[in-house]
Amino acid sequence: MQPNQPPQIDNNMTMSIISIFLFWPLAIPAIINASKVNGFLAAGDYASAQQASTDSKKWSKIALIVGGALWVIWILCCIFGSGMSMLSGSTS
Repeated sequence: MQPNQPPQIDNNMTMSIISIFLFWPLAIPAIINASKVNGFLAAGDYASAQQASTDSKKWSKIALIVGGALWVIWILCCIFGSGMSMLSGSTS
């Protein structure tokens, strides 16, 4: 990195957008923080840009984990429900 070049800070927008498909209530703060990073970098406020990037990554990860867990629970409930309905249908 050259001395006059600003640091590269990832805004995590891709992960934020992906997380909106799994659990949108937590993905919204991730997208909001991701959208702030480039503005802070343009203004030269690198500390705020880094903080917004960190917050975006945090909210995205939480949304991915919660959303993934809810999908797994939903799939298990469907499998269990189907199995129970087959068992109750065969004994009648």
